[in-house]
Amino acid sequence: MKSRLLLAGSVVLALLLLPSPAQAQDLLYEPQNPAFGGSGVNTSFFFQSANAQNPYDGGRGFGFRDDPLQNFEQQLQRRVLDQISRQVIEQRFGDIDLTQEGSFNFDQFTVDVRPGPSGISIRVFNKQTGESSTVEIPRF
Repeated sequence: MKSRLLLAGSVVLALLLLPSPAQAQDLLYEPQNPAFGGSGVNTSFFFQSANAQNPYDGGRGFGFRDDPLQNFEQQLQRRVLDQISRQVIEQRFGDIDLTQEGSFNFDQFTVDVRPGPSGISIRVFNKQTGESSTVEIPRF
């Protein structure tokens, strides 16, 4: 009895493990985006999705965003302010040589300049809060 049961179990197991014909179908790629050959029906969907994700408002067009006269005025103001700030720095500090190590003290800040082999390190230290910032200027 045991041998018959064992034989029947072996036959069932052998039938299950026998190779059987596989069934499958071809994979077919269908593009969704109309720009890549997809259906033109999807055009409005993709256009609305792109507009929803766009952080810029496109109502101003290309070219000058402002009046050219206003642009000229702003550039002139920047140049005048740049010239004034250069004159103030020259009067206050004279000729600054950043290749020499030095320290400048202001009311709330201390500025340390340290030249090194890789460039110039400028450290600005806030005396009141204890915070500091370092700017590295590399050599070229």
